[in-house]
Amino acid sequence: MRLFVRKAHAVAQNGGVTGERVAMPRIDFELDREFVELNQLLKLAGVCDSGGMGKQIVATGEVTVDDVQELRKTAKIRAGQVVRLDDIEIHVIPG
Repeated sequence: MRLFVRKAHAVAQNGGVTGERVAMPRIDFELDREFVELNQLLKLAGVCDSGGMGKQIVATGEVTVDDVQELRKTAKIRAGQVVRLDDIEIHVIPG
């Protein structure tokens, strides 16, 4: 499964160059609360379009949190954790 993120995130990562959607190896996600549920993180980071789609992605078993497979769709993700899916890495940082 190969996922793509929204163009706006790609623009931020590639120095403002516009163009087609591109795969993003790293996303820095600023957390403005104690935690975010995994399925919502996938949505908010732009990996998918909805929390429901995020749940489906987690259910595939392809998501890891800190290099450990995570199957809990609403696992609490906190600042300092790294979520991986395919070649996408989401670094959760304090906001």
